[in-house]
Amino acid sequence: MNISSIVVQTLPKYLDKVIDSLKKSEVCDYHMHDEKGRIIITIEGNGVQEELKKLKVIEAIPHVISAEMQMAYSEEELSSHIEVLENADAVPKVLNDNTVNVADMVYNGDLKKKDLEGFARTFDNTGK
Repeated sequence: MNISSIVVQTLPKYLDKVIDSLKKSEVCDYHMHDEKGRIIITIEGNGVQEELKKLKVIEAIPHVISAEMQMAYSEEELSSHIEVLENADAVPKVLNDNTVNVADMVYNGDLKKKDLEGFARTFDNTGK
């Protein structure tokens, strides 16, 4: 299942007509709008092709200037990311190494991207 958010643009004078048409179209869910004619909707589909068909329906609504996808969610993509996270080593090895003196460790903002094992073994007690 894919879900995408779309920003629809119309002229402010057509805002009510376009919102009404979007709600009646049965291809999207209306969420909000502003006084400048921007409308936020979401569409769902079993794949990208279904979403694109729905987007074409929205683009064809009278007085719609543009309809552009802003964010997309794909269940398959999320599943693959969850699998990577579940199989990842959540704690860097150096943090479980009892031979490393924690007073000698320097945190640089991201333990995952640092070669801390080599650093911890070569760091001397003088702080140099």
